[in-house]
Amino acid sequence: MAVAKKAAKAPAKTKKTLLVVESPSKAKIISKYLGSRYKVIASVGHVRDLPKSRLGVNVEDNFEPEYINIRGKGDTIKEIKKEAAAASKVLLATDPDREGEAISWHLAHILDIDPETKCRVMFNEINKQTVQEAIKEPRAIDTDLVDAQQARRVLDRLVGYQISPLLWKKVAWGLSAGRVQSAALKLICDREREILDFIPEEYWRIAADFGDGFVAELNKINGRKASVKNQEAADAIEAELGQGEYTVGSIKAGKRKTKPYAPFTTSSMQQDASIKLGFQTSKTMQVAQQLYEGVNLKGIGARGLVTYIRTDSVRVSSQAIAAASSYISEKYGAEYVGNNVFSNKNKAMQDAHEAIRPSDVSLEPSMIKDSLTQDQYKLYDLIWKRFVASRMAAAEFDTMQVLINNGRYEFRANGAHMTFDGWKKVYKTGSTEGEVNIPELSEGQVLDLEKLIKEQKFTQPPARYTEASLVKEMEEKNIGRPSTYASIISVLVNRKYIKRVKKALEPTKLGFDVIGILQVYFSDIVDVKFTGEMEDNLDSVELGEKEWKKVIADFYKGFSEELKAADREVERIEKEVVLSDEVCEICGKPMAIKEGRFGRFLACTGYPECKNTKPIVKSTGVRCPKCGKDIIEKKGRKSGKLFYGCSGYPECDVVFWDKPTGEMCPDCGSMLVKSKGRGSTVKCSNPECKYKESKK
Repeated sequence: MAVAKKAAKAPAKTKKTLLVVESPSKAKIISKYLGSRYKVIASVGHVRDLPKSRLGVNVEDNFEPEYINIRGKGDTIKEIKKEAAAASKVLLATDPDREGEAISWHLAHILDIDPETKCRVMFNEINKQTVQEAIKEPRAIDTDLVDAQQARRVLDRLVGYQISPLLWKKVAWGLSAGRVQSAALKLICDREREILDFIPEEYWRIAADFGDGFVAELNKINGRKASVKNQEAADAIEAELGQGEYTVGSIKAGKRKTKPYAPFTTSSMQQDASIKLGFQTSKTMQVAQQLYEGVNLKGIGARGLVTYIRTDSVRVSSQAIAAASSYISEKYGAEYVGNNVFSNKNKAMQDAHEAIRPSDVSLEPSMIKDSLTQDQYKLYDLIWKRFVASRMAAAEFDTMQVLINNGRYEFRANGAHMTFDGWKKVYKTGSTEGEVNIPELSEGQVLDLEKLIKEQKFTQPPARYTEASLVKEMEEKNIGRPSTYASIISVLVNRKYIKRVKKALEPTKLGFDVIGILQVYFSDIVDVKFTGEMEDNLDSVELGEKEWKKVIADFYKGFSEELKAADREVERIEKEVVLSDEVCEICGKPMAIKEGRFGRFLACTGYPECKNTKPIVKSTGVRCPKCGKDIIEKKGRKSGKLFYGCSGYPECDVVFWDKPTGEMCPDCGSMLVKSKGRGSTVKCSNPECKYKESKK
């Protein structure tokens, strides 16, 4: 009798290493680099945060944050937990910055991973070699970076959630104030006040035109800097100059070298993209993120095109410098290779990251243009050219300064002739520094004047901030960090505190009102110097020099006193609240009349427990012909257009686009309405009836 063979045991399935990144697009590209032994999934940003419905910071318990899983992230968290349980090892490869470090820390908490174990992977650029090398060298989570992120998050929550109620009472419901946004708003409002207060002063430009583009400006009078205040003085100078002759006093020849700019940091990229490409800062960061995370290139495959885009550093790796030097030498010649050294403004911060540069300098923008969107191409072209130029030799100029005398008047002309273009061969700056030719002259030579130029001028007020100039000012004043500039400007625009007028940023009345309130009750929050000092303290947390809760506690001492004073003001305002005859249909408390951005409205006095609001109804005094209820004024939600509808809506849907008169049409019996505009015409609301009468 044949004995049945025992079925062979299936080989055990090899467990994979789980790698968690932030972005789904990044997950797809990295998965291809790592192969079948790895499972790569995305957290899609943060998975835990402070709750939106309450403060979420326990002030009494040393400012302990009360984190919760973010609503809507349940399925993502469930998937990550499932994959982690099935994996042999879990590696956290979120973005290489404070936010990324904090996301990894929160993921470690959810997955019950000890943050001190080697679970954190970082790569500054997304290409196969970099990713594969980074995977081999995981490290522990950097708690200093995490604490720096927590400090900023908690500080912003304490400020935003505790100042906002005052703005609701004093200005309009729904407004809010942020720690860094408020200081940025003050910059914009202060500049606008300078413009409004500016009184122009007259002055005159006087220049001597000797023909063929050779023009010298009046520089000195009696050895002192020339200052011509009015036409009378300009005419007198013209008359005096007409009595003398123009003689070349001195000729000074020289040479000048102009070094290239450093490669991009986040801030300088935002500024240049605003000036040269017309990109808003938010658009710049969005497109830059796409270039960093990776693009599918025809004939090459998916790869990241630039290094990490959130950096304050101008440092470049030795490998990237060598690759750039080799490329420049081959493309333009050995004489174009530079040996430039750039230093960071803040040497201690963010030097773990390189400057923003192309991942592969040999990928010229023109070579991959067909694989990129128009915006991606423009920004990649800008980043590529800036980096290549930064590794090139200086541009060289022959210079000449000519001083021309006429009696007690001295004129000056400066000329420059480029003898070697160097980095300017690649990167155009828009600067006026370039060819300014002066003819061959000799000292003592008498010049023939072609014409004397007299121009009335007026001093100009300072210009409004553009996104580029605001970013530059915020960086110089140490307000916020470059990675947050785009969101700061977006928040101010979305809250209608500022508006874009062409390229300029102009504060609105609401913005002025908000700053006015904050200056009275929270002077530190809008103080630019204080905000900069706070950023330094937060940077010290990142460097491990200060304990984050101590930084928060020191800030909160003064802030809590300002809060108490503001609360007393809120109580006074509440006592002066004007109550209506309406009762809240949700909680039964009386409704108060409030002033809002769009006029008066009713708000429940049970706030914040009850947040019910509704418009103040304005009756026309006309009864609905269908149900007998009041016809009231209404406004379209999107259009804001005035119309008239039954107060019994939605049960009754009677609507009139013109104001009903209460009288009926003698021809068809429909409601008569009064048309808008200058001519007060009464007509029938029935479009099929032609009845119309004119009223004077």
